[in-house]
Amino acid sequence: MLAHRILAGLPEQHGTQHMKLISILALALAAAHGGAAAQDIPERTWSTSAELGAITTTGNTVGTSVTGKIDARQELDNWSNEYILSGYFKEDETHTDNGDKVRERSAERFALSAKAAYKLVDENKKLFVLGSHVDDKFGAYTTYSSLSVGHSSRWLKSRDKTLDVELGPGYFTGTRATGESENGLTVRGAASMRWQLSPSALFTQTVSMERGTSNLHSQAETALSTKINGTMQMKAAFSARSDTNVPEDKKNTDTQTSLTLVYSF
Repeated sequence: MLAHRILAGLPEQHGTQHMKLISILALALAAAHGGAAAQDIPERTWSTSAELGAITTTGNTVGTSVTGKIDARQELDNWSNEYILSGYFKEDETHTDNGDKVRERSAERFALSAKAAYKLVDENKKLFVLGSHVDDKFGAYTTYSSLSVGHSSRWLKSRDKTLDVELGPGYFTGTRATGESENGLTVRGAASMRWQLSPSALFTQTVSMERGTSNLHSQAETALSTKINGTMQMKAAFSARSDTNVPEDKKNTDTQTSLTLVYSF
């Protein structure tokens, strides 16, 4: 080593002192090298949030409703992936003609979706494939599954706002509340806006529409989230699901207003 060549020309007492100095420097360089290697380790690619809200009423009106959602996102060098699982149910206490109390389920919906988006050379532009399935016991469609592909791009990017837009073809299959099956090609469009109102408050708006041969299926959510601490948030949201072609005994639009706690990890 170069250090030994230098020390060879020094007096013994100076060589001993410099050997100690070289040892300290060697340890410092090793630590620095280890720090550089640690920086090369990629940051955590997963970010997950889980939210839960529940309402229980007693007295003249007795019932319970629960809503929950898990949103997992994965960022890789070339891919952005997202997996969402959500559920909602509502149970009410009613009286029969004989005056007996019974509890009946008045809402039960579960939804699952997975999206993989490939990052293009142009910044904030991607090609994606999206698969989703909804099981809604009391909806106009008791089941609704779709698969779509397309292109997404960021139309707006500022210090506190972003707007992403998606467009592409797809295919769906569903079962109406009447038991009839339906399937066909669709054209899907979606938009997602995020507005950072303050360091602790975030406003989001999402809209998606799937146009088929006989039905326009759309979803929208407006939400405001505020931080409680580093990992907990309070979220107030209004969501709507709509179909233009529904059975006579069903309404076109279902809405839900919720207040949930969100835990991010």
